[in-house]
Amino acid sequence: MAKNKIRSKDLAEIIGITEANLSLLKNGKIKGFKMETLEKLCRALNCQPGDLLEFSEE
Repeated sequence: MAKNKIRSKDLAEIIGITEANLSLLKNGKIKGFKMETLEKLCRALNCQPGDLLEFSEE
């Protein structure tokens, strides 16, 4: 987010989730999320899903 100069509060509002849920998402503390949320994140941050996601065998 620093790369895109957007505050967490603003990003959460843009994508329609709470700041708390955005924090959990950023820290990898969730097991899943809607594809719609991923799309909104990519649009807001002007990036591709691969820029945000990392595969992990857990």
